Amino acid sequence: MSKRYLGVYLRGLAMGAADVVPGVSGGTVAFITGIYEELLNSIKSINPSALSLLLKQGPAAFWAHINGSFLAALGLGIITSIVSLARVITMALEHQPLLVWSFFFGLILASSWHMAKQVRHWHWQTVAVMCLGVVIAYTIAELKPSELPPQLGLVFLSGCVAICAMILPGISGSFILLLLGMYSHVLGAIKSFDWLLLSVFAAGCGVGLLSFSHLLSWLLTRFHDTAMTLLTGFLLGSLYLIWPWKQAITFYENSKGQQMVLTQQNILPGDYLERVGQSPEAVL
Repeated sequence: MSKRYLGVYLRGLAMGAADVVPGVSGGTVAFITGIYEELLNSIKSINPSALSLLLKQGPAAFWAHINGSFLAALGLGIITSIVSLARVITMALEHQPLLVWSFFFGLILASSWHMAKQVRHWHWQTVAVMCLGVVIAYTIAELKPSELPPQLGLVFLSGCVAICAMILPGISGSFILLLLGMYSHVLGAIKSFDWLLLSVFAAGCGVGLLSFSHLLSWLLTRFHDTAMTLLTGFLLGSLYLIWPWKQAITFYENSKGQQMVLTQQNILPGDYLERVGQSPEAVL
């Protein structure tokens, strides 16, 4: 593996780790590591023209047209990370939630600044679009999780929707899965290697990704500043969701009889010990 593709593979590892955490987007990692537009253009190139090239000029021309080495290295990194880190990250969220959420809060806060710097011209319209992005992300964060059965048709549709969120900086595909009630099913399938469910989910992701990447690439090309300010708003709005210090308010029982948090509220670190009974670990 060349030095370039080793770097792409490592970026894939980081994207996969981010995608496992509800509230964090792999698209954020792709953007701050400088591969976002190349990723969109590579995905967008998988189209009927590429298929025609495959039939007329062979696999080598097709592979070059779709930037196949880049996609393969990135995809391998994402899959490696998801398979290897799914258990680790769920354990970390269970045992050290404050530190995990604080890390990602800092990452997204810095990413918001980095993304805002990509806007070429700021004026009242771009500020208004950024505010709209904040409102959309906040509204999504306020939605309550549902519980859907892991029927294959629903798994496919969930993949279509979640993958669109995963490539949008600031909109978490994992959180969308959580809202749809599919997060535990998909994560459980990864841990138990349920290949049927994972294959159907992957097919849904493929369909959603190929469709949505064209739209997103077009928006970034034709309306660059507007798209970038909207994405910046998504990032800023998602900070509400991943604020580390939270207090659970209400609970619900899922289909397995487990108690799950339904609503929670953000609280200040100084109130955390009194309300939750645990150290806020503010310095860490």
